[in-house]
Amino acid sequence: MKKTDWEILGSSPLFDGVDETDLPALLGCLSARQTAVPAGGDVLRAGDPAGRVGLVLTGQVQVIQDDFYGNRSIVASVGPGQLFGEAFACAGAAALPVGAVAAGDSEILWIDYRKILSTCEKRCAFHHRLIYNMLRVLAGKNMQLSRKVELLSKRTTREKLLCYLGGEARRAGSRSFSIPFSRQELADFLSVDRSAMCHELSKLRREGRIDFQKNRFTLPLG
Repeated sequence: MKKTDWEILGSSPLFDGVDETDLPALLGCLSARQTAVPAGGDVLRAGDPAGRVGLVLTGQVQVIQDDFYGNRSIVASVGPGQLFGEAFACAGAAALPVGAVAAGDSEILWIDYRKILSTCEKRCAFHHRLIYNMLRVLAGKNMQLSRKVELLSKRTTREKLLCYLGGEARRAGSRSFSIPFSRQELADFLSVDRSAMCHELSKLRREGRIDFQKNRFTLPLG
């Protein structure tokens, strides 16, 4: 692993409170392995076994769901230090109902979920901390799901856009922020038509409700 990979692991919620010097031993206990996925490549496919947890080291991973007719919805975007696949593994699902793709060249650390929840034979002290951290991660994902339900419950494209952008501004703690989506990806995330969404974005900018340059947005005061 590169030095930056260890820094990402140290900042990940999963390893919060674990001393950086303990990380190599902990990864050994978890039988962790690292893979690289090129931009646009499949990280996971619907139907794959659900026993692994992925941690993004570099790049960006999008959790996706395709319906029977091939329409794609982006469930979540996962960046460095964040996890994906843990909820399905924890639920004991036999197979994944969703897939995941690399939004850019990405490196993923894979962990066997069973080895997170059960202490190893060495009874490592940091392993107990890991279990506690995983419970916090799952609670946080549940809160994110609640916010996504609130977003999708909005009736119009305009309401969905303003709800999403307002939430991103609060999360960033600034009126100016970047989003991790292209226009098509944002439409897939909001479950709206791309053309209608772009029209609404332009309309909101003319009204002075928002300003943007590519994926950089600003919400004016007032």
